[in-house]
Amino acid sequence: MTPPSVRRLRRAARAIGLAAVLAVTALVVPQSAVQSTEVSLVKIRHAQGVAVGPKDVVWILAVGSDARPGESMTRARGDALQMVGINTRTGSATAIGVPRDSWVAIPGHGREKINSALYFGGPRGMAGAMRNLVGIEPDYVMVTRFPFFEDMIDDIGGITVTNPRRFSDPNLKKEGFAKGRIRLRGYDAMAFSRIRKGLVGGDFDRSANQQRTLRGIHASIRAQADEPGFIERGVMTVMQHTDTNASPAELFQLAQAVAQVDPSKISTCVVQGRVGYVGAASVVFPDVAQARRLGRDARPDAALERC
Repeated sequence: MTPPSVRRLRRAARAIGLAAVLAVTALVVPQSAVQSTEVSLVKIRHAQGVAVGPKDVVWILAVGSDARPGESMTRARGDALQMVGINTRTGSATAIGVPRDSWVAIPGHGREKINSALYFGGPRGMAGAMRNLVGIEPDYVMVTRFPFFEDMIDDIGGITVTNPRRFSDPNLKKEGFAKGRIRLRGYDAMAFSRIRKGLVGGDFDRSANQQRTLRGIHASIRAQADEPGFIERGVMTVMQHTDTNASPAELFQLAQAVAQVDPSKISTCVVQGRVGYVGAASVVFPDVAQARRLGRDARPDAALERC
């Protein structure tokens, strides 16, 4: 007879949603792809009570590190920035995307692009910058390198995404991506998620594409979740190969949170704004009112009805 703990993990796999995939991707990645220098999961100690939501809602800030080989992953600039909420009571989940060039207040460093918060203050600095913008302090910050992301996509056999319009980039993907449903392997998924200059909406469309990529990851993982040992290997991997200050019990609690996510209750939004300049630097001036509204709406129950 299958032990109850294993049955719970398998049920969790079948119920995986976009937000849970984003927040605890390492839980379902084969061991060969994950090394301690590729993933960091940092538990954030709440410093401001105003930012703390109900106990049944867990917030995780997922960050793609732009670190080059030899650079510290958690002291480089952040790229993909998604604030993820999971409601363990209702099964709802949401992801709020923030353009990396958003000009915001960085704790202790004045106003800078939000992606520099990781460079200046590590995961805690990034958590503070996101709190200043959205009004929610994450419970955890998860940072990954892009090579890990590519390996993960390859290890789950690739993903399928729905691309609303054709676009290309002379450096990352010269031949471009066709409109419609397309199949992506590791490198192409990375390029699809990082290209900005070939998109009409620039940084805003890039953040939306990151969320489309996550939906593709979600679908691929769900399709394989019942394979014997798939989830179990992933849970052991995150415990053995991820740099984290969270306890093993907390990691399993995150896995249990996955089981609560209902795919029909997932919502995603991207913080909007206008493009401008600070000196010679092109930046995004985010719509702070919208960002705060999204935070207020999502904080109680990890659900959004509109962007």
